[in-house]
Amino acid sequence: MTIRIACLQLDIAFGDPNENERRAESAIESAVKDGANIIVLPELWTTGYDLTRLDEIADEGAERAKAFASRLAQAHSIHLVAGSVAKKTTTGVTNTMIVADRNGQIVGEYSKLHLFQLMDEHLYLQPGSSLGLFSLDGLSCAGVICYDIRFPEWIRAHALAGAEVLFVVAEWPLPRLHHWRTLLMARAIENQCYVVACNRAGRDPNNVFAGHSLVIDPWGEVIAEADEKPGILSADIDPALVADVRARIPVFADRRPRDYETAKKFFKTY
Repeated sequence: MTIRIACLQLDIAFGDPNENERRAESAIESAVKDGANIIVLPELWTTGYDLTRLDEIADEGAERAKAFASRLAQAHSIHLVAGSVAKKTTTGVTNTMIVADRNGQIVGEYSKLHLFQLMDEHLYLQPGSSLGLFSLDGLSCAGVICYDIRFPEWIRAHALAGAEVLFVVAEWPLPRLHHWRTLLMARAIENQCYVVACNRAGRDPNNVFAGHSLVIDPWGEVIAEADEKPGILSADIDPALVADVRARIPVFADRRPRDYETAKKFFKTY
């Protein structure tokens, strides 16, 4: 059974949650008309990288984003991987992914673990501390955010926990487009899973973003890829392919965790 995925490659209005909700809702309605079962939004889609104003525009407890995701997921009977938003907490602001299922239930919440110093995230955001695992109609999924894909050990932890589809939401800049494409294909190949990566388009006062949202199969083959412009990228995935690929090349069965631990101990004392 195939599942239609839609990545909403939005041009995000800098620091304007109201306008961004309008754009997102319009794009969601278009994707629904095209038959999407799972719809994905990009990273920090409500605010963009307006980090210096987070005290003013961050979402208290991510409650506004949760209500938005829940309402639209239930109204259209779709699963919504609602990108990530700046979530205000008592200990600071996190970059947090929200996932709603077709019944409007919030079934996933993940705060970005790896903060990207080149874009000053470490100055304004707090890191998360837990895996981004969730399930959609029995499909084992994981969500990570942008810079996380540079840490293969973090992605592997999700695959070892059963993830068959890895959702990546991002605001990845254009100068490192080659890294974006290469890292995503590598993560798909080494973890033998689908990778669904939704990047933003457009620019903010400091960056030009790459677009090029991607859907990649467990062999590492690109099923669909957007260009640099705002738009909707749609693709059909077949979850059965994950088990087939993992059976053909049994990477997980051939792992040697004990030897890895021995190597770690050796290098600590070398």
